Amino acid sequence: MSTATQDVVISREVAASRARAGVAYGLGAYLWWGVAPLYFKVMVARAPGLEVVAHRILWSSVFLVGLILVRRQGATLWRVMFHTPRVLGVLVCTAALICTNWYLFIWVHETGQVLQASLGYFINPLISVALGFVILGERLRRLQVVAVAIAACGVAYLSLASGEAPIIALALACSFAAYGLIRKLVAVEAMVGQTIETLLLAPLCIGYLIWIQTYGGGTFGAQSRSTDALLIAGGVITAVPLLWFTCAARRLRLVTVGFLQYLAPSGQFLIAWLVFHEPLSTERLICFVVIWIALAIYSFDALRATRTKPR
Repeated sequence: MSTATQDVVISREVAASRARAGVAYGLGAYLWWGVAPLYFKVMVARAPGLEVVAHRILWSSVFLVGLILVRRQGATLWRVMFHTPRVLGVLVCTAALICTNWYLFIWVHETGQVLQASLGYFINPLISVALGFVILGERLRRLQVVAVAIAACGVAYLSLASGEAPIIALALACSFAAYGLIRKLVAVEAMVGQTIETLLLAPLCIGYLIWIQTYGGGTFGAQSRSTDALLIAGGVITAVPLLWFTCAARRLRLVTVGFLQYLAPSGQFLIAWLVFHEPLSTERLICFVVIWIALAIYSFDALRATRTKPR
């Protein structure tokens, strides 16, 4: 085997290994997010949504800074924050996007609209696919186009049948799709970038938490140790899947990331229906079935493409 051929084989093996790692990260993130409503439903019953968001960000920053120190990435963190103003400016935007997404996600738990969140994250992959096609020039195979079109029809049907625009669902979808695209493009390591995002937001959160504690509206330390522990645990619950998502987004095409994302809203859908007993209309059920048909078509096409790819 010539040196050039060996280089090609090694390059393919590295690419395949990178893709497998990306899929593993993506599966971990979306399955985690799929069961997240169980945690947040408990939290919004104990504390106001805005306070839960503030604790999520604060304890995420503490957790992530600890990981940065353990991994000896402090110098990289410092360089990005203080010597790369363009990257820092982009991370300010991604921090705003993810903060908006987090608050809306908790708000639907407060108001008993987890099915709305599920719809939003069903729409999200379609927006990710569109961004990948329009901005990054990613191309779809014929069956992939069919799958995307079927899924879009399912979401459109549900929107029309409900008689109103799903504003919260669209806001959740757009904020997270934009976050994923920007984080894929910005030249910063996943953990460092996420740490900076939470550090940028942490001062605002600390100020808010001090204010509500001062005026007697804070939950932390006022209820029980279990509530305090759950608020602190929000840091890990928030940071770990987002780290996995960022790692997946940097290793996979946005088309693949887009369809992996169906795992999270499927879990949220089932929990909202079976555990929280939110009403399930016929229209929502039809949309759910149609989208899973689209996912089955996409998965079949991806498997076939893998098996027929030259070795």
